[in-house]
Amino acid sequence: MQESLESLVGLLESYRGRDKVIRTVCYGSQLVGGVWSEKTSSWSSDLGRRLLLFSAQLSHCRTVLRLFDDLSMLHYCRSYGLGPEEADGGLRWISVLNNVADQLYYPCEHVAWAADAKLIKAQSDRWWLLSTVLWGTSLLLGTLRSIRLLVLLKRKLKRCERAGDGSGESASSSRSQLLRQMRGEVLTILSSVADLGNAIHWMPPGFLWAGKFPNWLVGLMGTISSLIGLIQMNASNGGQ
Repeated sequence: MQESLESLVGLLESYRGRDKVIRTVCYGSQLVGGVWSEKTSSWSSDLGRRLLLFSAQLSHCRTVLRLFDDLSMLHYCRSYGLGPEEADGGLRWISVLNNVADQLYYPCEHVAWAADAKLIKAQSDRWWLLSTVLWGTSLLLGTLRSIRLLVLLKRKLKRCERAGDGSGESASSSRSQLLRQMRGEVLTILSSVADLGNAIHWMPPGFLWAGKFPNWLVGLMGTISSLIGLIQMNASNGGQ
């Protein structure tokens, strides 16, 4: 119990950890609120409405916090550059395009937020749409990147098994590491696909299933993605 509490406190004390927790609670509230708001009783419907309002406030909180993410994203993009350390050319250029989409996303969202807050005179709908398109593009590129990584890891796994005949401590360790990386990429794909489903839902009506998700389904997709993010963060911290 004490160890779990310390882990939670440590998670909340880091910016990325706190954001993931807020995101999980945000979508979880939307999931439960969406289900309860469809109940027939007035008490259940009112509770569902309040949970949906709570979810909206948490979403707004994350939007405000992202006002300060531009520099960290810029630093990451500059550090990665054109990906000279990536041996695979396809993987390198997918990553570069992904970084460009992520970098452009933040200022577009900032303008949309500022327009809604009446800080500037602009039509926020256009900027929200542009930021959603960039987010969806980033998710799609991230999915393609993970698929490409899976292909490369599978090739490495086959070479490792042929070289070591699947025996020996070194071969077994390498195989376990490759399998762990592959499982991580599968989780990343699931997370990206879940978020991509929501991104399409928030596109203008008429585009695929835009606007057709009920609140509970948006919450479910977001909760799945958020829980995967927490699992991956915990695995990453555990491996350090």
